[in-house]
Amino acid sequence: METPNSKDQRIDDALDPVGVRHRATLREEWPLLILLVLVWGALWRDFSPGNLLFGALIAVLITTLFPLPPVVLPGRLNLWYCFKLFLWFLREVVAASVHVSYLALFKGRATRSSLIAVPLRTESDLIVMTVGHVLTLIPGSFVVDVDRRSSTLYLHYADTEDERAVERARTQIRDIERRLIMAIGSKNEYEAIKAECGPKFSARKAQ
Repeated sequence: METPNSKDQRIDDALDPVGVRHRATLREEWPLLILLVLVWGALWRDFSPGNLLFGALIAVLITTLFPLPPVVLPGRLNLWYCFKLFLWFLREVVAASVHVSYLALFKGRATRSSLIAVPLRTESDLIVMTVGHVLTLIPGSFVVDVDRRSSTLYLHYADTEDERAVERARTQIRDIERRLIMAIGSKNEYEAIKAECGPKFSARKAQ
């Protein structure tokens, strides 16, 4: 799903010739600014125009003092796969909550957890970030570190008794990546998923 050294190039593209990180443009940062303004209003429980305007000033100040690397949007959105992803996420949250409750009630300290590394197929910062957020929101796992250069997630994962359980966890995480690519990934990544799944792709579309 990537060309040789493409991820190294992705890091290099974020720097100018003297090694200083490029600043994101307003066109790239406006979704972040809107989110920060909404968070500001939610924290104060005040969505009046005056408070939102002050929140907008705070958002601009934060993004100026603590700039983030530009996140390139893929420009593709499949509403059907987004809807299926949402339903799948709700099901997983419920199932994982029940499972974690069982572990707490019946296994307690006997439960074994692992720190695992999962190299993802994508080279999209957006997909990597979203996979990490989805995993953190599902009980039983959370991200402890991310290697942006190799798109590798490092996670704490509960109830991993042996190597087979660890590999099962990696498979589940890459399945989350697949679902996200089908929903919001670039056209090239979507086609790569289709090629990877082969004849199984039609069956997966029905899931």
